[in-house]
Amino acid sequence: MNLVELKQQISTKRFNSETDAISHLMQANTFDAVQRKKAFERASGYVQAIRADAKPGLMELFLAEYGLSTNEGVALMCLAEAYLRTPDTLSLDALIRDKIGTGNWTGHRGTSSSMLVNASTWALMLTGRVFKDQKVGDRALSDIMLDTISRLGESVTQKAIKEAMKILGKQFVLGRDIDEALTQSKKGNQAKYRYSFDMLGEAARTANDADKYFKAYEKAITAIAKQAKSDSIHDNSGISVKLSALHPRYEYVQRHQVMVELVASVKKLAVQACEANIGFTIDAEEADRLELSLDVIEAVLSDPIFEGWDGFGIVVQGYSKQAPLVIEFLAELAKSLNRRITVRLVKGAYWDYEIKQAQILGLENYPVYTRKVSTDVSYLCCAQLL
Repeated sequence: MNLVELKQQISTKRFNSETDAISHLMQANTFDAVQRKKAFERASGYVQAIRADAKPGLMELFLAEYGLSTNEGVALMCLAEAYLRTPDTLSLDALIRDKIGTGNWTGHRGTSSSMLVNASTWALMLTGRVFKDQKVGDRALSDIMLDTISRLGESVTQKAIKEAMKILGKQFVLGRDIDEALTQSKKGNQAKYRYSFDMLGEAARTANDADKYFKAYEKAITAIAKQAKSDSIHDNSGISVKLSALHPRYEYVQRHQVMVELVASVKKLAVQACEANIGFTIDAEEADRLELSLDVIEAVLSDPIFEGWDGFGIVVQGYSKQAPLVIEFLAELAKSLNRRITVRLVKGAYWDYEIKQAQILGLENYPVYTRKVSTDVSYLCCAQLL
């Protein structure tokens, strides 16, 4: 199929039933018993080697105590991921109340091998009791406690939680800016890896937001370029860019505006990355932006200025029913332009949003797989296709 036909197929594939989509993938899959056995043995070897060699860090100790199969473990991970991005004190109180107030922290008291984890458990027990909606007279106990400790300035509860979240948050965030992230990336075992640095933040809501993100990406590329010592692009760290951060109206109804303004912005950043000899990856976004993303990618890559450059990359989300067709589209695009495109295959990053959005719109099916096993099948099929 040509690019136009593949785009049409991608559009119609989004809301196929999960059963039909998986059945089609299973028919196309050519993994035989020998290959599956080899994959199982290799994966088992990796797990055994990691378990035998690695000393458990704080994150592993927390997960051992507060597993993701428990309500408390899920609450902690949600809090750690969201805490550092919550802008004000009132919102932080609401976040802590929501995630900590209902947990059964007493059941974890003194059961960990780590003193720090046990100490954190005592703090979580206290915080949970503060934020439970117990009544004293006509007022919630949590409100009385918050009024009392707020006289000290910042909430004591917030201070305790903040320190714990800083420790857990380091598992999700390498640095508060590109300079700190680059410094952290060179410490200890982290120096072994190459990185594709990404900006934390949401989509641009205004032109000022988009301009701020554009300048931040420019600054980041300049900083990464100074560390890029290898002649090979793929041996240097690179940058990941979110298209939604570079335009406030990144939506299909504004396609004409996007194809003029956003394409120009992406080209400028891509040229900068090309000249710096580092990778430049377009990050994945929500399903309703996929076709528009592919239009932008095609327009940027078609510019002759990028001829011979192998640093342009795209993230493909395996939980999408369109993923195999997206890979076929990228392969056809690379072939038609005589270019190489780096593809980063991931499971997916917006599952909750996609499910909720489809429910709000009253759609018959979802654009993503609803079962993990289905996503795993899709991922393996996409890997084989690549």
